Amino acid sequence: MRLFQNIGIYRNYRDRLRAITAGHATFADQRRAFLGDRYGSAHILQPILADRPEAFLAIGDDSRMQRQWALENGLRRSASLEDIMIAQLESHRAEIFYNMEPVTYGDAFLKRLPSCVKRTIAWRAAPSPRHDFFGHDLVVSNFPGILRGYAQGGARTALFHPGHDPELDIQARRTQRPVDILFVGGYTQYHRQRAELLQTVARLGESYEVLFHLDQSRAVRLAETPLGLLGPLSRLRRPAPIRAIARPPVFGRALHEALGSAKIVLNGAIDIAGPERGNIRCFEALGAGCLMVSDEGIYPGGFAPGRTFLSYRTAADAAAVLRDALQGWQDSAAIAGEGHRMVAAEYSKERQWQSFEALV
Repeated sequence: MRLFQNIGIYRNYRDRLRAITAGHATFADQRRAFLGDRYGSAHILQPILADRPEAFLAIGDDSRMQRQWALENGLRRSASLEDIMIAQLESHRAEIFYNMEPVTYGDAFLKRLPSCVKRTIAWRAAPSPRHDFFGHDLVVSNFPGILRGYAQGGARTALFHPGHDPELDIQARRTQRPVDILFVGGYTQYHRQRAELLQTVARLGESYEVLFHLDQSRAVRLAETPLGLLGPLSRLRRPAPIRAIARPPVFGRALHEALGSAKIVLNGAIDIAGPERGNIRCFEALGAGCLMVSDEGIYPGGFAPGRTFLSYRTAADAAAVLRDALQGWQDSAAIAGEGHRMVAAEYSKERQWQSFEALV
């Protein structure tokens, strides 16, 4: 099976990507450096992580790396990112196109695929009002409710899960964890449930070591300078308790390190998630041996409240659960250990790949 996987990256990761690929002159070396950083590794399939020749990875929205490939392969300077990916698919003689950016590379792009491509699979784990990627043979994610919505719209769908990155086992073995409570993710006032949760938990910083690594836009960064004290930017300023413990976002190996330094990882769905849970942080937190404290909901198999993680109902309840977990850390550590054993076994990279082969 000749596999081609297309992934995207967060805007805030771009500076780190530039840093880790600096000094690597070739596309192959840049891709190897990217894979070594383990960004998005829960979604990257085993043959690609193993750098097997029959598997190819493209970061379809990163113009620097894509244009480096184009330069090395004689494409004209005016070639678009779509043109480059078509050329990559042809050069690799790809049989399977696993597309994790189907909104960007949608049905119009599929019409240009070379004849070597026999199957197209799209990952999409968010509601999409504009269904412009149903031309894929299959749409997959680990959220059954979202998949049901796609099926009602005419797409073929199947359940597919992220996989545990074995590199996180290094962090799971750590015994010195100076951070009591860690949150990594986004914060805006528009995601009301998460905003209330983070504001409540931030107050625990008076008694515990609490750390939030938060994504932030340029507008938020400007709003939190003296220029943002007055005028329309002032509404973007984060509450003082959050600003006091907020740090820049972390990705890749830096995220691994942050997880390994924490006893507890706080997780919280955003408002559009509905009752289903299973965002990527669930797999990363348990994979790093942390105790995950997450909101109640319907979780993937093996995620059992009270056995592999702890759950809460409201923001106030979350604060109480966190306090109790830290005060009774011996029992909490046992739950964290069981969570790690579960995710490493049930969601291993080997099982993820076997599931993908079965889908194909």
